[in-house]
Amino acid sequence: MVMAASILLAACSGTADEARLRQIIDSTVQRYAPLYRESSMAYWDGTLSGSPEAFGKYAELNLKIAGLFSDRETFAALKEIRDNGKVNDPLLARQLDVLYYAYLAKQADTALLSDIIRLETSLEQKYASFRAEFRGKRITDNQVESILRTSENNSELEDVWSAHKAIGPVVAPDIIELVKLRNSLAHSLGFDNYHTMSLILSGEEPEQIDAIMNEVDSLSRDSFAQVKADMDKAFAAKYSVAESDLMPWHYQGRFFQEAPRLYPVDLDKYYEGKDLEALTRDYYGSIGLDIEQMMAMSDLYPKEGKNQHAFCIDMDRNGDVRVLCNISDNEAWMGTMLHEFGHAAYAKGYDSNQELPYMLRESASIFTTEAVAMLFGRLSRNPQWMMRNLGISEEEANEIAGACYNTSRLQQLVQSRWMQVMYRFEKAMYADPDQDLNALWWSLVEKYQLLRCPKGRNEPDWATKIHVALYPCYYHNYQLGELFASQMHHYIVDNITESGDYRYDSYTGNPRVGKWMQDNIFSVGQKYRWEEMIERATGERLTARYWAEDFK
Repeated sequence: MVMAASILLAACSGTADEARLRQIIDSTVQRYAPLYRESSMAYWDGTLSGSPEAFGKYAELNLKIAGLFSDRETFAALKEIRDNGKVNDPLLARQLDVLYYAYLAKQADTALLSDIIRLETSLEQKYASFRAEFRGKRITDNQVESILRTSENNSELEDVWSAHKAIGPVVAPDIIELVKLRNSLAHSLGFDNYHTMSLILSGEEPEQIDAIMNEVDSLSRDSFAQVKADMDKAFAAKYSVAESDLMPWHYQGRFFQEAPRLYPVDLDKYYEGKDLEALTRDYYGSIGLDIEQMMAMSDLYPKEGKNQHAFCIDMDRNGDVRVLCNISDNEAWMGTMLHEFGHAAYAKGYDSNQELPYMLRESASIFTTEAVAMLFGRLSRNPQWMMRNLGISEEEANEIAGACYNTSRLQQLVQSRWMQVMYRFEKAMYADPDQDLNALWWSLVEKYQLLRCPKGRNEPDWATKIHVALYPCYYHNYQLGELFASQMHHYIVDNITESGDYRYDSYTGNPRVGKWMQDNIFSVGQKYRWEEMIERATGERLTARYWAEDFK
């Protein structure tokens, strides 16, 4: 009888905790949903115009959201329910985890949270309005990239690279202050620093991520060194300098995060004059993913004051999903369009599942939405995709296939080494923000990217990368995303298209691909932890094996 009473008491307690949790969820969503929508609108308006008023409103709304999740009584109730361990409904238990970490992240001094948000908003505005001053003219990031990619004039290359780096000294002091504020927040919540906190609150274990990044470093190191040697030989001849005199501006990009033109194929010519909107819309439609409404709500072309980057934003977790781009008719922007609308299709997928609770209408992890975006972003360099979507002949597709693959492989290796720099820099910066960050940056660039620091240079070049300031502790997710993208690709080729063509299959015209993604990845949102979602979708846990098979 004692055992039966104990079981009955536990069941009642579980029911009581679940009822209390439902009330907390309902109350939180009722207050959070309209603030989330308003905040998204203010951010959208600000990034389109650079308007101080819009960014001011965005900061104000973020403070209100922070205030909502900083409520100590609600957090105490969530902690008690979580510690009791008597929420038996799996969907409720998952919402409890998500809400607990959302509230935990804001259990700090409200003045500190306010300082962080205001400084982030100020930096957002500085990055959005910055234009490089190059030989008497203000030029955009697109123009900087174009000159670095096409010029063979050494002084011009150095000047435009240096002009872009001028944002560094403007923002570096604020970033260091922001890093210290973020660390103060982390310390107040019991974490050793903000980097550790960010990973844990994202559902990632620091040791787990270290192990994956170390594995990818080991897998890519020798292959990268080989292609880098080929690159140095080719670029020394191209720019008429000794290999020992090659500098960062010779590698055709601001950060050497994209593959330079090394192989004999000009991919840009295939996209010149093409309608990138139509190509993106028609491709996604062919695999059963309708993005037309989202594209109509998006803003895709450059204009003064507009953020020069690209992103996707879910405005309300209820179907209003938009993309910001700055399209130019080249391969890079084709890849970006396919990438960003991969994010959009994912968001639309979990938004459309009205049975999914509001707080679970997000991707299973930051990196799982990156994986989907990356899977599709790869297609702009895929000769089969170009044949099926651009209309190039089979003969031409075959002629460029080898160079396309080598270019894709180079891209994966180059960006993989760049991701090592970003991950390790941020980890070290948050561990000790008072160290010589300029020296730290260049030591990592030299080690992982095999680039030389310009003689005598001592500038905060790390601060020129917007992610360091505004999207902190994020970059490793791009690498995890590439691993999952390859894992999905192999699953699709093995189980859906059954083509056996791991190198070039583009899925064009196969709506079963979109249905598999919608049913197994998109619509489940955060219903499961990312490890479980990946295993359910592909039959195994996240592994680097397929990425290595594709690109090592």
